[in-house]
Amino acid sequence: MLGSTHGTLTTDSRRGRVVACGEQPAPAVHGRPAEPDDLDVGGRPLYCEVPDLDRLFRPESLAVIGASDTEGRPNTGITRRLLDWAGRTGVRLHPVHPSRPFVFGIPCVPSVADLPGPVDLAVLLVADPLPVIEELARVKVRFAVVFASGFAETGEEGAAAQQRLTAAVERSGIRLLGPNTNLNAFERFRDDLDGPAIALITQSGHQGRPVFALQELGVRLSHWAPTGNEADLTTADFLSYFAERPEVGVIAAYVEGIKDGRAFLLAADRAARRKVPVVAVKAGRTEAGARTAASHTGRLTGADAVVDAALRQYGVIRVDGLDELQDTATLLARARPPRADGVAVYSISGGTGAHAADLAAGAGLRLPVLSGARQAELHQWIPQYLSVANPVDSGGHPVGDERGRKIIDAILDDPAVGVLICPVTGPFPPLSDRLAQDLVDAAERTDKLVCVVWGSPVGTERAYREVLLGSSRVVTFRTVANCVSAVRAYLDHHRFVTGYRSPFDEAPRTPSPSSRKARALLRPGQQLSEHAAKQLLRAYGIRVPREQLVTSAAAAVRAAGLVGYPVVMKASGARIAHKTELGLVRIGLTSASQVRDAYRELTDIARYEDIALDGVLVCQMVERGVEMVVGASHDELFGPTVTLGLGGVLVEVLRDTAVRVPPFGEEQVRRMCAELRGRALLDGVRGRPPADVDALVEVVMRVQRMALELGDELAELDVNPLMVLPRGQGAVALDALVVCR
Repeated sequence: MLGSTHGTLTTDSRRGRVVACGEQPAPAVHGRPAEPDDLDVGGRPLYCEVPDLDRLFRPESLAVIGASDTEGRPNTGITRRLLDWAGRTGVRLHPVHPSRPFVFGIPCVPSVADLPGPVDLAVLLVADPLPVIEELARVKVRFAVVFASGFAETGEEGAAAQQRLTAAVERSGIRLLGPNTNLNAFERFRDDLDGPAIALITQSGHQGRPVFALQELGVRLSHWAPTGNEADLTTADFLSYFAERPEVGVIAAYVEGIKDGRAFLLAADRAARRKVPVVAVKAGRTEAGARTAASHTGRLTGADAVVDAALRQYGVIRVDGLDELQDTATLLARARPPRADGVAVYSISGGTGAHAADLAAGAGLRLPVLSGARQAELHQWIPQYLSVANPVDSGGHPVGDERGRKIIDAILDDPAVGVLICPVTGPFPPLSDRLAQDLVDAAERTDKLVCVVWGSPVGTERAYREVLLGSSRVVTFRTVANCVSAVRAYLDHHRFVTGYRSPFDEAPRTPSPSSRKARALLRPGQQLSEHAAKQLLRAYGIRVPREQLVTSAAAAVRAAGLVGYPVVMKASGARIAHKTELGLVRIGLTSASQVRDAYRELTDIARYEDIALDGVLVCQMVERGVEMVVGASHDELFGPTVTLGLGGVLVEVLRDTAVRVPPFGEEQVRRMCAELRGRALLDGVRGRPPADVDALVEVVMRVQRMALELGDELAELDVNPLMVLPRGQGAVALDALVVCR
């Protein structure tokens, strides 16, 4: 059992994985419990197993392979630290060395085969772990930690060595942490702190130090997983495991690269189902950062726009700095669910309050104006000339007597207020001491969030060190910026998990009839002509204009009569990507003579540019609407992705797009629309009618289905422009580009 509120976990004995978990049954798949081999229509998993890592973090017995007590050797320092950890935690430690009878006075065995009994965990202090893994498998050791470097982080030769290690681990059934890892999992965790804990995951051990140090400020930590190169156990494994631990209130992570994008999203989905917040620094936003991160762990960092969108889809809170990681994780671990989303700012200075209110509003927080009755109550203790609408300015003097506590209580009693932020720019004893104590006392009596910003750079003041940091109910920050971003993350998280429905539950598992028609149109390694690309769209029920493909001027005139004037004419061929730039489009043609001339011009240009044509398209002209772009592509980490943005010939210039990783529902498509800077165009501007957003959503969902079913065969799909007509009139794909993998 992981705890009475989390149900019973059953273990897959083959690799020590938990295969059913949670306070509710595993997600249903067509009326039956989900199983590990559930796959979506594209063959991607819809379920992640939860590894049983209890004996990795809390082993009963530990073998140290390559143990040493020779001063000056790196192995000696590691052995000493492991001995200290084993002594504190009551773990039986067995040194292993081929030529030493004792290590630090403890009897030493010459080989793994000579271990005196079952061993849960082996720490490998050897340069080549591969032969040792095979020995450990024979004596049924469950977990191994490999410290050695020189693997995938060093280049092709190291990557090949890591592949051999991974294959050996797979054959052995052992779960392996590393290589290129460290001792962080065996640090000293304080056991005198209570409340929900932070579980920490880092691919770089040094980057976890600031979060680990939070223990010195009274913040509880339960685990630290330094994943290293992730030859076996990955960040996703630890996310899944920690999400099921009853003592874990928040998961904090420093991620450089992701081994398996789908596994990561399934783990994040598990955390979202369990309402466990995940806060992460994801390196690789810039080219320099991505290059350095990849060389550090040998992992792919991924295209940052896609990574960012994927994290947001599953509620992972992405922060940039380690200080933000500390502060946001602390708040989420300590705060109870909000009763309201309103934020009140209270200070002893009008300037301080105004500045904090600006930053809060700029971060997207809602600062409600307090009711007239509440303001009248506050003016009992605060002079009438000071503003108490929100922010509340006390003027300073009331905090020195009983009025200070009454002001705080009155603000917290307002039903519109769920969060109180009190910035203190610097100490001003004895008033600041009393203010700090009043805030702590008020926080103890309420289930609302109380945040204090202690701006003093010194940090040794009694009000800060003893009063504020001594409370587990007040969350104390050093900067207003970190405070408001953490509060925003807190409110966003609870909005996200309230009513969260996993998209994996609704992901299609059976190919549609459209996929069979579509595959017949694909040409591996080639780009399709516009005509063929539109046939692909039509197979998935995406509306295209009336059009005909013709190969003579006379046929073009006949087609124009059937399509209906005015018409658009475009050259159609598999090698044409940007027809407008090449002069291969004619619009607004209204007569047979214009059509004949346009046909000759288009074919002459194509002949001059040495472009092979399969014909000329004569198309219905669709004018009134908003030009959008909808696309699908293949990401190296996450597989198929879908993009929505403002379209037309300026799409590369505007770069106003939103991305999602399938599967996702209609709500996510509407969020994509809301993320666009040009969103107002869909609402109707300068007298134009509102666009048919429902039709746009339907097209994106159909493109998603295409990406799921054909994603491994499509390198690129662009519908540009997709003309979104006025509300109720639909959307029409005016042009399309398809490149097959």
